[in-house]
Amino acid sequence: MALPQRHRLRGARVFEQLYRRGRRYESPLLVLRVMAADETLLPPEQRRHPASSWRCAVVVSTKVSKRAVQRNRLRRLLHGHLLACAPESATPTPRWLLISLRPGSQAAEPDLLLGECTDLLRRAGLTP
Repeated sequence: MALPQRHRLRGARVFEQLYRRGRRYESPLLVLRVMAADETLLPPEQRRHPASSWRCAVVVSTKVSKRAVQRNRLRRLLHGHLLACAPESATPTPRWLLISLRPGSQAAEPDLLLGECTDLLRRAGLTP
């Protein structure tokens, strides 16, 4: 399941701010960064979309897997999970999420990755 465009984060300025100012939550396989949305950092074409509860990005580096097919599979798996976990009603303060996979996480079972993702979202206060 592809993530709708209005839920995806793009743009170097957005990623730079998430790495600098985002609150960090860690697990053995994943790192989650969360910050309040700042629409002024988005590229102009993304500002037209209505605000949703959160926008997210998944980063899978070549340190995780050298094969693009494997990296894309992991990215799609996590994007689909984030879409399924997203709250249906808009929250008072929209959030931006960045999930990074740690090296070695490609060998983990998908259920383990999704379980850690759910746990990180719960620890960040984004899901009940």
